[in-house]
Parts: sequence; C-alpha cells; structure tokens
Amino acid sequence: MGAKTVNKLVVPGATLHYEVAGDGPVLLLIASGGTDAGVYSGIVGQLAAEYTVVTYDPRGNSRSGYDGDPADESVEQSAADALAVIDAVGADEPAYVFGSGSGAITGLELITRHPDRVRMLVAHEPPCTEVLADAADARAFFEEVYSTYREDGLTAADVVYMMGTGMDSDAMPPLEDLLPEYRELAERMQANAANFYEHKLLPFTRYVPDLPTLRRLADRVVPAAGMESCAHLPGRPIDVIADHLGWPVVMFPGGHSGYSRHPAPFATHLAHLLKTDTV
Repeated sequence: MGAKTVNKLVVPGATLHYEVAGDGPVLLLIASGGTDAGVYSGIVGQLAAEYTVVTYDPRGNSRSGYDGDPADESVEQSAADALAVIDAVGADEPAYVFGSGSGAITGLELITRHPDRVRMLVAHEPPCTEVLADAADARAFFEEVYSTYREDGLTAADVVYMMGTGMDSDAMPPLEDLLPEYRELAERMQANAANFYEHKLLPFTRYVPDLPTLRRLADRVVPAAGMESCAHLPGRPIDVIADHLGWPVVMFPGGHSGYSRHPAPFATHLAHLLKTDTV
C-alpha cells in the first residue's frame, strides 16, 4: 500500500488534518459525529491496495482545529470541507466517497451540490431523521440528548444517546483494556464529545436531503446500512432515501460502526461494491 502521508489543509475557519495511503482512484472516507480519521484505520490498509484512500478529521474534531471559537456546524460547510480534501488530492478526477453517520450526510450534501466531483457515494446510515414518518419523535429524542448534555453533562448524554440509537452494544471497552493505538483514538473521541453534542448533533440530525436531486443521481448513490443496526434510529432514514432512489439498501457486516468492529469483511464488501461502478 505504500507509506501513509499526514497532511494539513487550510479551509475557511479551520485547518483540516488528513491522511493519504495507497495508489489508484481516490476513495474518500468521511468520519461521523465526534470521531476522526482513526476510526477507519482497520479498513484503510486493505482498500489502499487498489485506491488512494483519504481520511480526515472533520472540522473541530481531534487534530482539525477551528481557527476561532467553536460554532454550530453547517452541513453545507462540512460538504465544502470534503470537497476541499478531494480537490487537494484528486486533481480534477471525481472521487469515490464512503460516509457513515453524519459523514454520510456530508456525502449526500456533497454529491447534491457537486455531482461532478463524486464518482460513487456509499451512504451508510445517515441519521437525517427528518425524512421519517415519525420525524417529530426522532427530533424530540435528539433534543432530549442535547438538553441532557447541557443540564446533566457528558456521561448522562452518552447514556441517553447510546440507548436511544441502539449503539449501546458498540460501546468501547474501558480505556485500560485497549491497545495503545486504540486507546489514543478513544481518548481523542472522548475529547470531541462535548463539541459533538454542542455544535453537531442537532444540525446534522435536522438535515433534510434533496430527494429529487438525489433521485436524478441515483446511479451514483448507494444506500447502505449495518445488518445489526438497520432497524435502529440512525439506520432507518436510509430506507426512505432508498425508496426515493429506487434501489434496495445494501447491507454491510455489523452495526453502525461495522467498519471498526468487523474491518476485514467490511472492507471486502466495500471494495466489491465500488467495482460495480458504471459511471
């Protein structure tokens, strides 16, 4: 796969940390929520045998610091950041894009606004719950998580969030039980949690995708979910989006974080899926 390079990219209001490995067509992996490039470390090596794999820390997370004070996230700005990373490594060629969670929402906005820059988008469980028939209930849940964070702190908010999204089974073991490299990642994610609840949770979960535009781009959008998590809140919106696209949901191994829990089969499944590209 060759050596991994670590880079910095200045964008309006932030400096993004991004990493590049491998050679071939560009494959951008967009991290979710309060995570960073490290969550994809288990699948990068396998994918880098055929692709130039690019990962990055979303603005405000880990090593991608804000220029000034933190501010509420804009999905439009998040998509602009993803485009800037693609432009930095991919010249004029469109990129393959995989995003999970809020990273999938970023991908949906990216292909909606810049369809010429995305060769294929695999959107894995975007929690854009406004498309659901029970959107009011989902909205109330995320507002409860936010208010719990503001009133009772991070630990209480984590409990409400994990239980309500079905991610309690994805909880990491105690830090002392982790290998050093995973302990470092877990510590970074813990440090990102407050910014996630304060500035990212509500803007992303309130995102309304442009379904008519996505339908026109349906040949390049792959709706995806985890086999163990598709029935939970973050996985449900992709069913609605898939109906509008006219495609079935592609199931991946594991749950919402299957790429970290089952990296080898997840990467194999993604690599096979990318080969179905006909654009």
